[in-house]
Amino acid sequence: METGYKGTNKMITGIVFGVITFWLFAQAMVNVVPAVQKDLGISLGTVNIAISLTALFSGMFIVAAGGLADKIGRKKIAYTGFILSIVGSLCLVLAHGSALLIIGRIIQGLSAACIMPSTIALMKAYFEGKDRQRALSFWSIGSWGGSGVASFAGGAIATYMGWRWIFIFSIIFALIGMFLLKATPESKQESTGAFKFDYTGLVIFIITMLALNVFINYGADLGWASPLTIGLLIVTIIGLIVFIKVEKRKDIVLIDFAVFKNKPYTGATISNFLLNAIAGTLVVANTYVQVGRGFNSFQSGMLSLGYLVAVLAMIRVGEKILQKVGAKLPMIWGALITTVGVAIMGLTFLPDLTYTIVVFIGFALFGLGLGLYATPSTDTSVSNAPADKVGEAAGVYKMASSLGSAFGVAISATVYGAIAANGNLETAASIGIIVNVIFGILSILSIIFMVPGDAGKTSTAPTKSKATSQRPITE
Repeated sequence: METGYKGTNKMITGIVFGVITFWLFAQAMVNVVPAVQKDLGISLGTVNIAISLTALFSGMFIVAAGGLADKIGRKKIAYTGFILSIVGSLCLVLAHGSALLIIGRIIQGLSAACIMPSTIALMKAYFEGKDRQRALSFWSIGSWGGSGVASFAGGAIATYMGWRWIFIFSIIFALIGMFLLKATPESKQESTGAFKFDYTGLVIFIITMLALNVFINYGADLGWASPLTIGLLIVTIIGLIVFIKVEKRKDIVLIDFAVFKNKPYTGATISNFLLNAIAGTLVVANTYVQVGRGFNSFQSGMLSLGYLVAVLAMIRVGEKILQKVGAKLPMIWGALITTVGVAIMGLTFLPDLTYTIVVFIGFALFGLGLGLYATPSTDTSVSNAPADKVGEAAGVYKMASSLGSAFGVAISATVYGAIAANGNLETAASIGIIVNVIFGILSILSIIFMVPGDAGKTSTAPTKSKATSQRPITE
């Protein structure tokens, strides 16, 4: 710690407000598509592009923002994120066509890229051991809980007040968050000399991530065998190779690959990617119950109510288990319960009432497992990151979340769509969900083989934190 300052509940609340500005308000756009489309008089395709731009820009810049937070100040980058959130939300409030809508969504993506890694890094800097794990639990409640509440809150606000009020509330939350963080001192890595940044690495990384995200999100629409899709894949592969070679030759880098020499950090990041890929289940299950079983959008939304309750209820439970037995067991239990929940949703041969009950239970298990997994996984990634690169490491960890989700949704939707085109919706849903079960199994294996049994125990957490702040990461 740079100042001897110890984190407070006020600081945690301010950070949670920041996280919620994205996960609750920016994500609520997904649930108000018809209202936005009708009000602004724009096409469905334009609204869908506006929705995806936020995740795209967040994914492209989150690692760079995390690295900048380490170098120029974590509070400064968090504040930048708050300001961008206010500007982006204001664009949406004032929108009367597609221009301000698209600009606002891009700015919201940049806001998320700034807020996510910098706030995690602030928690690492000013909390130790059990206090840090508690703080990260509340961060997870803002993130997982916010995304879970978004469909209900966004729908309610849009129905009774108008969709623009979603983003007026977002501005209010951002202002409150900034006020609550005001007393938190700045935190950054110690450095001497002039500020240096890896601009070359950033440009290569942005081009690579842009190609990868467009490939994942639009490959099915463009056609997986189309020249443009194949070209995007080639750009992604070449970009990754060039990026790794360029970074390994430089002293000032965008991503320090030494962080991946730490097996617990790598295990947490890979399992996080794979468990987020299970998000494809949401697309398959919701589409199937509406198209194949005749549910309306409200009824299908009610099926996932158990997910919301379970994920919120279990996050603090996951934190307590982490403190008693370490991170590995709750991470395995969480991934296993989530995978079981997903698997039973694939029992599409069941009759209507039975299948409805099974899907509700499946969603509840999905949320229960993710709630158990969230804090132990985040704490493992944070506690195993060196103190001078925690923003960068958090950026990579959170990028794994967004890429995993995009990858899982794209693969699942493609598999479901290809089989459903032949008219067999039951088989399409079952196989689409089996894809997600495979992601879950791979996540469990990555935890078993890479996360040590004692990671995250409160008796060892302060020691680990100090150790990692004094030396580079090693296996």
